[in-house]
Amino acid sequence: MLFSRHKSQLPTADEALAGREERWFPIADRHKVLDAPVITDEVPEGLEVAIFGLGCFWGAEEVFWRTKGVWSTSVGYAGGLTPNPSYEQVCSGRTGHTEAVRVVFDPMLVSYADLVKEFYEFHDPTQGMRQGNDLGTQYRSGIYTTTPEQDEIARKLTAAYEPVLMAKGYGSITTEIMPSADYYYAEDYHQQYLYKNPNGYRCHSATGIPFPADA
Repeated sequence: MLFSRHKSQLPTADEALAGREERWFPIADRHKVLDAPVITDEVPEGLEVAIFGLGCFWGAEEVFWRTKGVWSTSVGYAGGLTPNPSYEQVCSGRTGHTEAVRVVFDPMLVSYADLVKEFYEFHDPTQGMRQGNDLGTQYRSGIYTTTPEQDEIARKLTAAYEPVLMAKGYGSITTEIMPSADYYYAEDYHQQYLYKNPNGYRCHSATGIPFPADA
């Protein structure tokens, strides 16, 4: 039965929820840490956008807003089928989305390659449809590229990091790498969650294995 589908399996297009008509939830205009816009569909000239899924987006956003050269961050839903999903819909496992962080950065201060390395070092990318104790498709690892150059860099660095992990007893990297389609901003209470709740939940289980220096 469709409604008993296990949440570790991605839905097909026929199984996905219909979604909502509204494009965005009401979200605060300014980032509470970086004092930049939160909704950044149009970014200032010279800045670039990166989108990553690495488990619970609360901790993921905190990592990137602390990174030098990052102008703004937001959390949302990426890689799925359902338009304009809510958090509850994503949690059902029937939208196909993963929790994601959208990073607007200055490539003169931090390279996309450095962001990919930080992404890999902060979580365990070998766990499939989970991250730590969090189970389900919404916690899968993903890199959602916004340019062909990003795709090339992401695949090259993934290929360099996988044998390092496997030499330490981990399995193959399960991170999905695909061009970014629609990114949907999450509800306001998720934005900068760990700034608003400093003792909030942090789920990530980083491997502690650094990226190879020659990559």
